[in-house]
Amino acid sequence: MSWQKVEAVLGDLVRQGKVTSVEAREVAEKLVAEGRREADTLSQELGEKRKGAFAGIDPRAQQRLDALEARVAALEQAAATATVQAADTVTPPTRD
Repeated sequence: MSWQKVEAVLGDLVRQGKVTSVEAREVAEKLVAEGRREADTLSQELGEKRKGAFAGIDPRAQQRLDALEARVAALEQAAATATVQAADTVTPPTRD
């Protein structure tokens, strides 16, 4: 249920005199806390499933992946260094 719907329902109950504003606020706080707990639980479960999905990867494939990531990082660093060096060697045009 969206927060707007919760507010609307609780507001209606307060206007009808079925609950006090304090009770409505307590219910809203409980709903928010429960929603956070459920979101945290879902996040943990998804994280564990993700780890499980990658746990079965072939060790040689993981080594190759690690090596490729290292090579890409090295190439990115070399490209950044070359760009800086090229910028340093460019001389501004002179006016005649």
